[in-house]
Amino acid sequence: MDFVQCVLFRFFLQVWSEKDFLFLKKKLGGTHPYCHYFKSGFFGSGLAVFSKHRIHDTFLYKYTLNGYPYMAHHGDWFGGKAVGKILLNIDGLEVHVFVTHLHAEYSREQDSYLPHRVVQAWELQNFIRHTSAGADVVILGGDLNMHPTDLGIRLLQSYTELKDCFNETASFDGCEQGFTHITDNPFTHKQGLVPFGGGIRIDYIFFKGSEKAQVSCESLSTSKGPIPGQPFPYSDHETLSAELVLYPAKVEKGESKQEKVCTTEKLSELVNIVTEARTEVKVGLHCAERMRYTAARTGIMGLALLLLELAIAAVPCLALGTEQNFPKASFYLLGALCFSILFSTTLLYIFYGMEVRALQGAEDQMRLAVGSLQERLKEITNGASEERSQEKDHGDPHD
Repeated sequence: MDFVQCVLFRFFLQVWSEKDFLFLKKKLGGTHPYCHYFKSGFFGSGLAVFSKHRIHDTFLYKYTLNGYPYMAHHGDWFGGKAVGKILLNIDGLEVHVFVTHLHAEYSREQDSYLPHRVVQAWELQNFIRHTSAGADVVILGGDLNMHPTDLGIRLLQSYTELKDCFNETASFDGCEQGFTHITDNPFTHKQGLVPFGGGIRIDYIFFKGSEKAQVSCESLSTSKGPIPGQPFPYSDHETLSAELVLYPAKVEKGESKQEKVCTTEKLSELVNIVTEARTEVKVGLHCAERMRYTAARTGIMGLALLLLELAIAAVPCLALGTEQNFPKASFYLLGALCFSILFSTTLLYIFYGMEVRALQGAEDQMRLAVGSLQERLKEITNGASEERSQEKDHGDPHD
């Protein structure tokens, strides 16, 4: 069957400044004349897409949860994690391309950011499903910071039915097992990768077709080592490149019994995955509520000390002739300390309150989703039972 068009993109996921984007735009202008920069970070960082095809529309969605601002050494909160979408038209086919970067995992054993990353994966699949309902082709590329079997990846793929290029490609050339974060890279923290055999796969390209177009992954490759002629690589992650081919879709008639059984199994699996995700979100919710309570209690203590200092300062004014017993410098320093405690804990209380509400909102959405999935599963099961009953009733009476 003749293919419609070979789709080639370049994804530069996290660009730390607009200056970097302009540099890349200049260098890639000859081969990828169309580009867009999604500005999402606190200091100008964001997401960028470079394409050979004209970009007709764009949209950016920022995740509601993205780490903590006081964890400045991690930088995720300041990086502004988000998902960007561009709309392309390739030979009459409407192609929706998504690019994203999720929160990093800094500790596999004690991952305090897991609830945030699960919520980001939940919002990502919701964003893709609700904005690409009429798409002929959907492509997602990104640093998801999750292993292939992690909860967030299973949640994303089960809901969106996106296919992983690594599992679907006809030809792969790259690091062992598709690793994109390897110990050989001089920019990586090698100690954290040793337990995983020297590398992990956390960067992905996903795709899916539609009733109008089929998609296949002809080849997938990763970079291996430094830039040609240079002693260093492009990034702390190996670059990931895929060649996708679009075909006219086959016309299918009706739904077979085998497909119905497959649909039932997928729904059951999806119910379990969403339930697991809901459990992780609840864990994060309890932790956020505890931190909000701690911030409130500490703030009350700071307020009490500040009021005590004000009362001591008011003594000379109320009792004429009484001198202040405390040295002024120490008195002012203690007052500044009490005020800073009160101010910082107030900010933390507001921040944790926002986190609590975001987690509650995600948990509510997941609860409704589980109920809806269970209802669909029940309808399919009842429908299958009725079909079997009708077949039995219409069978040969002599059998």
